[in-house]
Amino acid sequence: MTAAHIGLIGLGVMGRNLALNLVDRGYTVAVYNRTRETTDSFLEDAADQRGGLVACATLDELVSHLRPPRAVLLMVQAGPAVDEQIRTLAPLLEPEDVLMDGGNANYRDTKRRDLEVREQGLRYLGVGVSGGEEGARYGPSIMVGGSEEGYRPVATMLQAIAAKAGNEPCCAYLGEDGAGHFVKTLHNGIEYADMQMIAEAYHLMRHGLALAPAAIAPVFRRWNQGVLASYLIEITADILATVDPESGAALVDMILDRAGEKGTGRWAAAEALDLGVAAPTICEAVAARALSALKEERVAAAALYDGTPGGLPPAGEADADATIAALEAALLAGKVAAYAQGFAVLSAASQRWDWELPLDRIAQIWRAGCIIRSRFLDDIAAAYGQEPTLPNLLAAPHFVDLMRRNQQGLRQAVGIAVQAGLPAPALSSALAYFDSYRRDRLWADLIQAQRDYFGAHTFERIDRPGSFHFPWTAEDGG
Repeated sequence: MTAAHIGLIGLGVMGRNLALNLVDRGYTVAVYNRTRETTDSFLEDAADQRGGLVACATLDELVSHLRPPRAVLLMVQAGPAVDEQIRTLAPLLEPEDVLMDGGNANYRDTKRRDLEVREQGLRYLGVGVSGGEEGARYGPSIMVGGSEEGYRPVATMLQAIAAKAGNEPCCAYLGEDGAGHFVKTLHNGIEYADMQMIAEAYHLMRHGLALAPAAIAPVFRRWNQGVLASYLIEITADILATVDPESGAALVDMILDRAGEKGTGRWAAAEALDLGVAAPTICEAVAARALSALKEERVAAAALYDGTPGGLPPAGEADADATIAALEAALLAGKVAAYAQGFAVLSAASQRWDWELPLDRIAQIWRAGCIIRSRFLDDIAAAYGQEPTLPNLLAAPHFVDLMRRNQQGLRQAVGIAVQAGLPAPALSSALAYFDSYRRDRLWADLIQAQRDYFGAHTFERIDRPGSFHFPWTAEDGG
């Protein structure tokens, strides 16, 4: 009987590509899918890697092929399907065997499952995997949380299939129970913000400057040669240069302006709110997708407000160049603000759950393989490496200098969008976050007073410690 290094359950897009990645790295993989036709189809497509695959018709057969301590990677749909798979599989395993969930699980579910599996003598890992289909096949970023004892026997295998930044694998153990899946959730929240700001910059060039997608593509290619270099900027240039073979028009112009989402962005926003951490750019990016889904309502509203002032006059070449330069600076400053928010949420969660998340290491394992990979992450890793207790990325000397040099471009871009009547919610919120963070006195003095006036919630004073209540009205004794 063939002895496999790992079992993999679920042969969807991510599962099948991770299986092939493992085989390419010299591992034998026992595979199982609930639908046998899916397994057969996978084996037919993977003829060249067939020698490293062991097709199993049942879970019992899969377990029988695994060498102890057994390691099984679940790549099934997040939610109840994972619980059902664990209930079915756990009785077939032995103490110290390792169960890994590589799906986009909610970290709260992972914390619960970790406890349940541990009670059965097994070890559980919540494994965040980022990189999409290509990353799964050739090297994703891997964020591991759960049993540290469970990570040790699979560490070499996971590091082998991970993307490499230089010679360093983009895979790390990040902490107990749900730490890995929480980090993946915040990765996706930052991803939402990054994508939204890029889309807003494109939208301003397309509908404010009236530039064709083919004329905007070189702008993104040029940006990808500098400090904005990233996977998302790179693919945006490719997208804008693509022509629809059916109509001959730019393909992006033929795509319905209604974006979907699978929930991880909402989870990131909800966790920020639950932790009491300001993450407005992530929240606005999630809200922007929700607004995009209201296509019919937006079309009707466009007719209602037809003729309402808003819109840039035709731009001369010099004006267009100045706007594009402002947008480049805006994207960089907005990116700093969004990452500052994401890492602030990670820091707060680390304190709440005693995870001791290594923020510098998280930035390092995001440098390759994942969707938000970029040159920019080297600077974040360096900032947290030099000062692990950094209160906020905006306080790091490198980013202070960067924001000083680029914040004016962010102001200009947001101002242009406002004057043109073009929405830029993520860029606007990034600017508001920066301006709020850098102010030594905000409007919360009035809010404290309002809360005390209507609810006797008390307020703090600037001249002495303690909580105070003021009799604002005659009924209150004033």
